[in-house]
Amino acid sequence: MIGNPLQQKQSFLDRDHSILAFNERVMDWARRPDVPLLERLRYLSIVSSNLDEFFEVRVAPHLTAARANEQRGPYTSSSYEQLSDKVHAVVAQQYAIYNDELLPLLEKKGIKLISHGERNARQRRWVKEFFIKEVQPLLMPVGLDPAHPFPQVANKSLNFIVRLTGKDAFGRENEIAIVKVPRILPRFFRMPPVKGSRQTHFVSISSLIRSHLNDLFPGRQVTEFSQFRVTRHSDLAVDEEEVKNLRTALRKGLQQRHYGQALRLEVSAGCSLHLSNFLLEQFALPERALYRVPGPVNLVRLNQLIDQVDAPALRFETYNAGWPAQLTPGQSYFERLRQGDVLIHQPYESFDAVLGFLREAVEDPDVLAIKQTIYRTGAKSELMNLLREAVRRGKEVTAVVELKARFDEEANINYAERLESVGAQVVYGVVGLKTHAKMLLVTRREANGLRRYAHLSTGNYNPATARLYTDLSYLTADDALTADLEQIFLHLASQNRLPRLNKALIAPFHLHKAMLDKVEAAGAAAKAGQDARIVLKMNALTDEPLARALAVASQHGVKIDLVVRGACILPAQVPGFTDNVRVRSVIGRLLEHSRVSYFRIGETDELWLSSADWMNRNMLRRIELAWPVTDHALRNRIIDECLQAYLHDTKDAWLLRPDGTYVPAGASGSGKGRATLHSAQASLMALYGSRG
Repeated sequence: MIGNPLQQKQSFLDRDHSILAFNERVMDWARRPDVPLLERLRYLSIVSSNLDEFFEVRVAPHLTAARANEQRGPYTSSSYEQLSDKVHAVVAQQYAIYNDELLPLLEKKGIKLISHGERNARQRRWVKEFFIKEVQPLLMPVGLDPAHPFPQVANKSLNFIVRLTGKDAFGRENEIAIVKVPRILPRFFRMPPVKGSRQTHFVSISSLIRSHLNDLFPGRQVTEFSQFRVTRHSDLAVDEEEVKNLRTALRKGLQQRHYGQALRLEVSAGCSLHLSNFLLEQFALPERALYRVPGPVNLVRLNQLIDQVDAPALRFETYNAGWPAQLTPGQSYFERLRQGDVLIHQPYESFDAVLGFLREAVEDPDVLAIKQTIYRTGAKSELMNLLREAVRRGKEVTAVVELKARFDEEANINYAERLESVGAQVVYGVVGLKTHAKMLLVTRREANGLRRYAHLSTGNYNPATARLYTDLSYLTADDALTADLEQIFLHLASQNRLPRLNKALIAPFHLHKAMLDKVEAAGAAAKAGQDARIVLKMNALTDEPLARALAVASQHGVKIDLVVRGACILPAQVPGFTDNVRVRSVIGRLLEHSRVSYFRIGETDELWLSSADWMNRNMLRRIELAWPVTDHALRNRIIDECLQAYLHDTKDAWLLRPDGTYVPAGASGSGKGRATLHSAQASLMALYGSRG
């Protein structure tokens, strides 16, 4: 539903608007005076990156319906207009923060982006020499005429459009030219320091080029110009039923991704109507798709500037994750897991322990087989090297590589090919389903026969994101659970039917129905007069059947708390609909990523960890895993650290209101008052930091 979320009494919130509301919450960190200055700039960059992905993945059906001026499912001209209005408002806020708050504050700290008009004679000489030596040789201006049509412009690339007076070398008055800026060029350059000055000056690539556009067109005059950037639809669509080799088909699709349907055009705020209309026509875009921005058209690249500034005081204090409390350095993982399960709370505890588990499995001569799912691991991964080494040592290695992990397709294709090249068994899961479950299974020969050990996780096997994402890793030698994992790997490789599992729940077969059943059981108990409670933590809640079940359970009297970082379609505390539902979103220094489900009826409770959010795609179009935590101490720890701590967060939490808007959970939403508020993340960092 678009517009007022409560036009109908029992209706859900719009998913796309909820995604944009999430980005507004992220952007609040760019406003917060208690956040180090360079980190505020980084949050602004994160919002830009998120908006890029929003357009690349979510906007195409809206625009298609608007162009056809007809309703196509939930998409209409009206939905596109309202979505565009909201995005324009978010972008306006972004650049207001950038220009009016962050740039002046950076200048006070001696960090300044120097525009052409602000440069002194010495700086202009340096810029000109740098342009001639380092930039101009890489630029190839294209004057447009019938023999030189408008060039292919890649997704999210930086370009210039210029309008020229005079005639070209052949006496023609072709007035429009395009200058494409190669991606290989950095977007910010640090200028030589001024002797005796503590200031650090930078020049942007766009400012550098615009200052010397005339040099690219000798004998002619540039009368108008603008930088521009187009965002294209980038969700790869491959008909898996029709292709014979998914890897080959995806590699071909990757070549076309940069030139998909145009969805958004960004230009300089001062771009003339003549040039902006010309570009809109070239990209077949409506007026609402045009974004005039007072600054760089790509704030994502601000990260390059941030990384060049040597100012530790303007960054977050470095946090060094400690070794997991349940593990003793030097002790065998296999010996420890025979004593009981181990929980690792990342990034408060180090992901290195997970790599250590795999490393021991690779080096142990009694380990016979290693099986692992691979969704996102990063382009350069120690995990990859360990699996290759395992093959070289004669172990049976099976890797279930998800080739369709969005925007990681190329890295995963390369990963699969490298594993295959040394003799690993590589499979790509099940046709039509993404393999999103995170599992690592080790089979070892022991005195009493073969025994299995496993690692399960709510997050990815990516050492880089493991330092930034909050996730739960679970190490176990539980016979019933590891037997389930053996059957799941066998199913993914052979595509045989899954037998009845002992403990684990798998999507798309069991997980959706099981979660519905648990919610409905709590509702039935509350209706019968029993005390019932549900607490859920996840990244997104967009599955309508599950949202509807929660609403009904609420109406029966179940007390429900939802900690949902991103999109949530279930409105909170709507009279007669969700009176007993409270929804909060925690946006912090770390990206909340763990998925935890807690259900209690009377004195009986259960707790589940999962790789799945409560989204339709996760429940019905992916291979996902959920498993129960039965160890009493570990359950209490998860409840304390992942649920209770976040339900009491008053500094980084936002509360969802019945109308779909969010408000800060703390009484004072910004400024000095934040210092007295409680942050779950800060408390956990302090707790684990002191242990370290």
